Amino acid sequence: MAYLNEHYAKLQAGYLFPEIARRVKAFNDAHPEVATRLIRCGIGDVTEPLPAACIRALHKAVDEMGAHDTFRGYGPEQGYDFLRHAIAQHDFRDRGIAIEDDEIFVSDGSKCDGGHILDIFGVGNRIAVMNPVYPVYVDTNVMAGNTGEPVAGGYEGLVYLPCTAANNFVAALPDESVDIIYLCYPNNPTGAVATRAQLTSWVKYAREHHAIILFDAAYEAYILTPGIPHSIYEIEGARECAIEFRSFSKNGGFTGLRCAFTVVPKNLLAYTRAGESRPLHPLWLRHHTTKFNGVAYPVQRAAEAIYSPEGRQQVDALVGFYMENARLLREAVVAAGLQVYGGVDAPYIWVRGPEDISSWALFDFLLQDANIVTTPGSGFGSAGEGYFRISAFNSRERTQEASQRLAALDFTKARQFA
Repeated sequence: MAYLNEHYAKLQAGYLFPEIARRVKAFNDAHPEVATRLIRCGIGDVTEPLPAACIRALHKAVDEMGAHDTFRGYGPEQGYDFLRHAIAQHDFRDRGIAIEDDEIFVSDGSKCDGGHILDIFGVGNRIAVMNPVYPVYVDTNVMAGNTGEPVAGGYEGLVYLPCTAANNFVAALPDESVDIIYLCYPNNPTGAVATRAQLTSWVKYAREHHAIILFDAAYEAYILTPGIPHSIYEIEGARECAIEFRSFSKNGGFTGLRCAFTVVPKNLLAYTRAGESRPLHPLWLRHHTTKFNGVAYPVQRAAEAIYSPEGRQQVDALVGFYMENARLLREAVVAAGLQVYGGVDAPYIWVRGPEDISSWALFDFLLQDANIVTTPGSGFGSAGEGYFRISAFNSRERTQEASQRLAALDFTKARQFA
């Protein structure tokens, strides 16, 4: 008899984004005449073409695969040396951060790594997540059996760290001791960033409690404000308490190519039940080489091209393009009379709706009255109730149209969708 992993039965409803897709499909089926008017500002998928430097690198690598002398079969699971070196040098060492090449692990997505990383941690860890939070952090812990049953606003066993307008959406340190902490800055969904002082406090807490910070820095390229850390490793002592996740999806537009990386320092330790310390680096290496076959060679060459002078200029242009979209959307929401956050150091705008209107009512109102797809804030956790997220990943034409529609809306009419 084959037994199920019954922890999956605890997952609430559907994953947020498939639920959005279901509602949008139902709307399109019922109103096919407005399908061409629909503007998608929900899922954070990029819209602009890949940087030209990456396209050339892809073509060259594909040509190499067509010749005996340059053909490549299985590559190293943890990534080719040329890409690991480029990442460690340009993203870290050039910025004064001591990261070695073999502390970089190339993968097909930071979402994947964020879920798989739980394999190297034991059962029974006390886990803290921000609220609102990127749903993957919570759902993968449910799947792994690290939570209890669902309760109002979340799951038993998780420590929720409220992120509100009052604390600028940067979680305060927990009053209790926790073992694993999920932090995401620039933040998805709120668009908030953490200051050096705030991250220093988290590193100090983690070291004092022998905790591990899982730091999602997928949007670091969008930080424009001087002095805001781009990496947790800019903070002294972070190598002893943090794993960092990064992605080429949002800076280089690799959502369709799939390439990311995780940084696991060699001096990062966790503990056995007997209290003996063990390094995590060899455990993640074993996991990566056992459960992953590596990212395709042409894709890794395309990622390497991001670090060329031309590639870096083109990535900067892409980031600037999307951040201009964010400015337009921010101004439109302000014109509509709502409170807006984010959109300054991140490609997401976090909007507070009128009082007493739920996130899903706002979602349905925007879908049906403005034909704009957003993301309901409650899908990110109980602290997101009453908010919605707008993604700046779109064409300029679509963004301008969406901005005009948003500015003209009377959001109090969303009450009819409650």
